[in-house]
Amino acid sequence: MNYSEVLENAKKRIGPNCKVCPVCNGLACGNTMPGPGSKAPGNGANDNFKAWRNIKLNVDTFVPNTPITTDIELLGMKLAMPLITAPIGSIAMQFNPTDDVADFNEKCMAACETRGIFHAYGNGRDQRIWDRAIESGKAHNNNGIPVFNPGTNEGIMGLMDLYKDCLPQAMCVVVDSAGLPHLKTFNGKGGGTKTIEDLRELKAYAKVPFIVKGIMSARTALKAVEAGADAIIVSNHGGRVLSDTPATAEVLPEIVDAVKGVAVDGSRGACKILVDGGIRSGLDVFKALAMGADACLICRPVLISYYGGGQEGIEIYLDKIKAELEDTMYMCGARKISDINETMIRF
Repeated sequence: MNYSEVLENAKKRIGPNCKVCPVCNGLACGNTMPGPGSKAPGNGANDNFKAWRNIKLNVDTFVPNTPITTDIELLGMKLAMPLITAPIGSIAMQFNPTDDVADFNEKCMAACETRGIFHAYGNGRDQRIWDRAIESGKAHNNNGIPVFNPGTNEGIMGLMDLYKDCLPQAMCVVVDSAGLPHLKTFNGKGGGTKTIEDLRELKAYAKVPFIVKGIMSARTALKAVEAGADAIIVSNHGGRVLSDTPATAEVLPEIVDAVKGVAVDGSRGACKILVDGGIRSGLDVFKALAMGADACLICRPVLISYYGGGQEGIEIYLDKIKAELEDTMYMCGARKISDINETMIRF
């Protein structure tokens, strides 16, 4: 099976809302489903997609013709490439009523294990998903990263307690989904928006590297660093609540400028920066790294690949991303990830 066949298979299985476009850009499904992240009158999904297209690559082949390596170390995790597959909530609500996000998480962790990367997963509002995800993580080299919705701290810490027998490599709290209608009252009174003190409490309780997802400005990035975040994820759930929010590629440079080199919680070690939203190819991954990100997340095309071929479909897509990243590095003069820098792109 090749990637074209994966897409054709996905069209038959994914349900009526997603059109399985050749490249997932949020247009054909715009403002018709919550997953692509669109809020009328704008289209956040397409804004994210277009922003990466506006960044161009500088070719430089005056370098030694040596092998390309894409492996990195991130928060103590060894990754074969700077990519983590991103979480999604209820696929039953967005695609087919009988679809099971737990099966997606299982297939994704299995594929990520074979390709040497990690899968970040959420639970939507169904906390029963955690039990199955924890078991999948145990079965696949502990490569699952839980992403907790912004409920009460007590509720989040209760979910963290589920991992006492098998701590994940990292834990993540998503903060900008607080405004989503189905999450405003998640876990009862006290859920929703978070303070720096709230995040400090969760960071101390996690006992593993702590990631804050949903950062869209230098100001909020520095708040997350002040709270002790070991990593932040530039991503825009808020675009599903408010139209006219910026694209992740647009805010990444100011966040990098603000955060790079800042110590985490006054101690040693710099906060890592990951970015999610509209990244669709290895070229996009390269651009994000050249802008200063440490790694990227991709969700929607991974989900489409799951519908198109289960674990094999996801592996085919991940292989495509890695090959594109290697080709871009080769043509732009980078031989390892640390070689990638801002001189290799232009706006």
